[in-house]
Amino acid sequence: MKTTAILFMLTIICTTVFGQTDKSKRPSPPDSVKVTTNDGVTIDIHYSRPSLKGRQIGVDIVKIGEVWRTGANEATTVAFDKDVLVEGKKLPKGKYSLYTIPGEQETIVIFNKTWDQWGTKYDKNQDALRVNVSSQTNNLAQEQFKIDVDKSGKIGLLWGDYVLPIQVKSAL
Repeated sequence: MKTTAILFMLTIICTTVFGQTDKSKRPSPPDSVKVTTNDGVTIDIHYSRPSLKGRQIGVDIVKIGEVWRTGANEATTVAFDKDVLVEGKKLPKGKYSLYTIPGEQETIVIFNKTWDQWGTKYDKNQDALRVNVSSQTNNLAQEQFKIDVDKSGKIGLLWGDYVLPIQVKSAL
């Protein structure tokens, strides 16, 4: 009887600790976008979508001059099936985590080699590429963070009234 009770408790603990949770029920649910551009590059992005919830970008969250994980939960990943030019700078094909450092006029976009991790574990020494992108505003406020990719290779990071366009082209 005692053995059965111990086995039962171990089963409950293991199920709770190691069981899969439904990520779609998180406050910042997962999302993804996959597009093959006009010049043949497949861009595959996986991220989580935090909401503003009354917070102000640059003040309460996504602070100016500080590294942001560019999403929520696990690190946002961006994969390219070919060598690409990001804002004119070469980046080898592969999978990267995406970070940003917001600025008043420009934002630094970072592609980091360590992608399979929680989003807050950023290591500058693993950066594969950093590019500066002009920060823009949008007339339509976006409550929940969103990433778009179009056929021209433009990746758009949208949140609040901010838009960050990142141009990607085939390096071939």
